[in-house]
Amino acid sequence: MAGPTTARRGTGHQEDKPARPPRPIGPSVRSRRRLIVIVLAVLLLASGSVWALYSSSWFRTEHVRTTGVDVLTPAEVEAAAAVPIGAPLISVDTDAIADRLRQKLPRIDSVDVVRSWPHEIGLKVIERKPVLLVKKGAKFIEVDAKGVRFATVDSAPGRVPLLELTPERAASLRRFSSGRLVREAVRVAGELPAAVAKDTRVVRVTSYDSITLELAGDRTVVWGSSEEGPVKARVLTALMKAAPKAGHFDVSAPTAPAVSGS
Repeated sequence: MAGPTTARRGTGHQEDKPARPPRPIGPSVRSRRRLIVIVLAVLLLASGSVWALYSSSWFRTEHVRTTGVDVLTPAEVEAAAAVPIGAPLISVDTDAIADRLRQKLPRIDSVDVVRSWPHEIGLKVIERKPVLLVKKGAKFIEVDAKGVRFATVDSAPGRVPLLELTPERAASLRRFSSGRLVREAVRVAGELPAAVAKDTRVVRVTSYDSITLELAGDRTVVWGSSEEGPVKARVLTALMKAAPKAGHFDVSAPTAPAVSGS
């Protein structure tokens, strides 16, 4: 009997061959796909954030709020700040605004410029406070605790002593500039006892080591130099308690103070 034909033999051979299972996706392929998805998501998020911050109307500068002013007005501060209204809040140069404010308004001692999302710039101002006044014609120059002459005003603010800078000898100015003598006077004013500071009307400087105070009630205090200020303050307080009716106090040498005119 004849055997199977060649075609049938081939068919039978193919039917007997087992089917090849699909190749599993390896962990490295899955990791690459996951990384691609993550990178695409990050790029989409970053581009969306950039668009929102710089191109959308969601985070535009719309308001300016000023706090901390006393003599200055918010309108003065905001005009000098020149905040770019309508600009993206993220692009506002806060350092440049602070520099403009300090340059245009010397009364400002420091200012903190902050972004307040989504639409506001905040200006937190600290003004200089006068501790002494220098008379200039009919006006007064305000001097702060750092010795900075920062403003000229028409009328003297209350409870701020007048500084009289009248060096006795030319040598005094050659050795110590007027700026140095002003700083010494400021230092003395800052170390006075509270009760004395409240009553001080004039701080007179005739040399580095000759500073005198004129108080209310025609009283005077010879302070001397600005050295040993805290010690002199304690001694002066004790002298005033011991001789409340005295008119002249000398604490220039705090270990040997003197009182007269009682």
